[in-house]
Amino acid sequence: MSPGIASELVDRFLGHLANERNVSPQTVRAYSSDLARYLEWAERAGADPLGADPRILRRYLADLDGARYARRTIARRLSAVRSLFAYLNREGIVAHNPAAVVGTPKLPSRLPRLVPTDLLTALLDHPDPEQPSGLRDRAILELLYATGARVSELAALDLADLDLPQGQIRVTGKGDKQRILPLHREAVHRLQQYLGVGRPRLKPRVGEEAVFLNRNGTRLTDGGIRRMLTRQLDALGAASGITPHTFRHTFATHMLEAGADLRTVQDLLGHVALSTTQIYTHLGVQRLQRVHKDAHPRA
Repeated sequence: MSPGIASELVDRFLGHLANERNVSPQTVRAYSSDLARYLEWAERAGADPLGADPRILRRYLADLDGARYARRTIARRLSAVRSLFAYLNREGIVAHNPAAVVGTPKLPSRLPRLVPTDLLTALLDHPDPEQPSGLRDRAILELLYATGARVSELAALDLADLDLPQGQIRVTGKGDKQRILPLHREAVHRLQQYLGVGRPRLKPRVGEEAVFLNRNGTRLTDGGIRRMLTRQLDALGAASGITPHTFRHTFATHMLEAGADLRTVQDLLGHVALSTTQIYTHLGVQRLQRVHKDAHPRA
């Protein structure tokens, strides 16, 4: 298959992800980048990128390994190619899916990072409540920890998604799946403060339904939320590496440590597979091991 046709089919696949699967723009960009690298490699290697021979893919992976790419990077690039072939096979464009018989590189186990307790407390209370952006940021940070929602889910919140009298919000996750998340009293209080004082002072544009606004009175993006968190961390002199997703990990771990069952946490996080949620149980085991080591006389 010629490089031009292969490129057109990749574009068609990316359009399918964006328009039919409703995946996030960040995910589409990641697929686009990884598939572009694969097509570039195939052209240099003189290989058919959409051929039926799995040895082409194994050669691609071997070249990535030889170039000392991290195993996670190699696995991610293979996943993108595998998804492309699965789509083309379903559409009847290719008769065989060679990626189906190519194994994923074994990855080293890596547990999620958590926000340290002292830093978490400082972060939640750091934004200036006298400023409209401070009221907004206090509400966002509290929601990240209160709900475990993805940053994209909070950025997409509209006013109609809030039910503060009932103490809950509705978020739309991956695959356009909606779920209801409960809020504790402090989260409700901070949202009420922001909606009553902060949001009006940010001067929302006419017809703007977004809950969280930027300084232009339009929707604050997930990138804007990430930059806000970085500013708060810098102001506290905290080490980098804490992201909105770290709040999600922290929420899940603290819920399980406090006695929540795994299925409930799975529902709150919007995980399709229970195995995705189970990684947080390992963090609890690590904590128990630390306590045992510190407390046991013979440890």
